[in-house]
Amino acid sequence: MTRSQLTRTALATLVAGSLLSLSACGLGGAGDTKEAEKTGRVAGEITFRTLQLKPVYTGYVQGVIDSFERKYPDVKVKWEDVPGDGYNEKLVADAQAGALPDVVNLSTDSFQLLGDRGMLADVATLDAAVAKDYVPGAWEQFRLPGKGDGVYAYPWYVTPEILTYNQDLFRQAGLDADKPPTTVEQFFDYAEQIAARSGGRYSAFMADPKGRLPGDWQKMGVPLLNASRDRFTFDTDKAVAWAERMKDLYAKGAMPKESLLKADDINQLYGGGKLVFGPGSPGFVKDIRLNAPQVYAQTRVAGAVTGTLGHIGIYAQSLGIRKDTRHPDAAAEFAKWVTNGPNQVEFSKRATIYPSNAKGLADPYFSDRGDGKDAETLARAIGAGQLATADLDANTPVEWTSQVGDAVAREMQKAVKGDEDPRTAVRKAQEEANRLLAAAVRK
Repeated sequence: MTRSQLTRTALATLVAGSLLSLSACGLGGAGDTKEAEKTGRVAGEITFRTLQLKPVYTGYVQGVIDSFERKYPDVKVKWEDVPGDGYNEKLVADAQAGALPDVVNLSTDSFQLLGDRGMLADVATLDAAVAKDYVPGAWEQFRLPGKGDGVYAYPWYVTPEILTYNQDLFRQAGLDADKPPTTVEQFFDYAEQIAARSGGRYSAFMADPKGRLPGDWQKMGVPLLNASRDRFTFDTDKAVAWAERMKDLYAKGAMPKESLLKADDINQLYGGGKLVFGPGSPGFVKDIRLNAPQVYAQTRVAGAVTGTLGHIGIYAQSLGIRKDTRHPDAAAEFAKWVTNGPNQVEFSKRATIYPSNAKGLADPYFSDRGDGKDAETLARAIGAGQLATADLDANTPVEWTSQVGDAVAREMQKAVKGDEDPRTAVRKAQEEANRLLAAAVRK
């Protein structure tokens, strides 16, 4: 896939609207699978599955495999690369058939799908000392509620959230380009001023409730779940205030009208000077440099809007180990090899991604700010700095599935458009989210 497609995969991963129904198809008893134990011998043939990396990254991945096999001559790695479409469905089918790969590339949804049903090895047990090798926030992301101290995947590549904006439009709106917003509430204040000053010539940001939630609510301190994580609890005054503010801003023209219900090309809108805030992805900055150089010259980057909690969002891919792999030593060593510092740094230089490996993230490539003026260079350094230090909001609860996100977004769209009272919309969203959560538990 292209770099921009890779970033979109890291951000949105896979379309998984049917995950909950699929999960009931023969996976319910998977937790009884016996966990493999290391033997002390790194040997055997293992299968490694990746998500849509051929042909762009064939040379890189094959090089990683070849170097591993040279170090461990008793291991043979069989690499298979699978298209994004139907990826989770294929995992389900393979799980049913007992044919999961030994080492498998997982998105957030597929991690939840397999992890919740006991298909993945606890790598914290398999490799007791390995936690220190990874950025803490990335490592913590792969715990599962109700499963103690277990960690069920090795973090691989990650993409942090940053802030991108057009400084020329900022100034036209009477805002100080050296003082970007730092909280959700301030972001909305800026958007209101942009709408008031733009005269309809440009907008502040895209509506997109599904893309903004649950991140905005987390940053505002809205509690998503109760302590036992079996009920959603976001029906609060703060969440209602968010919906009311979105409704008001939408009516004032702070967001493109058509962006509420359909996926406009945000790159085109920002690249055409019609949008002040771009996507919060370092990969987006590279795309603008290549495709809209005039707007790139006006593009500024800053740390992500964090809110009072100091949280940012990250989006991660991981490598899971099949729980009953016949070759746990080889599978674990290979997953660690793929995710080690040098290999992750090399991958990050080929694609706009970041290492989850702590030594990799400490590479000077990620701290170099150049002359302090180039947006792409700054974006890389800002993103890396946040990954190393911020409390990560990336661990969006696994209970917040694609189906839950869709259900909440549908109600928020009604509220933003003015078709439903915001308080009613938030209440209905929570009711539907809890219905979906209860159905998942029953399955």
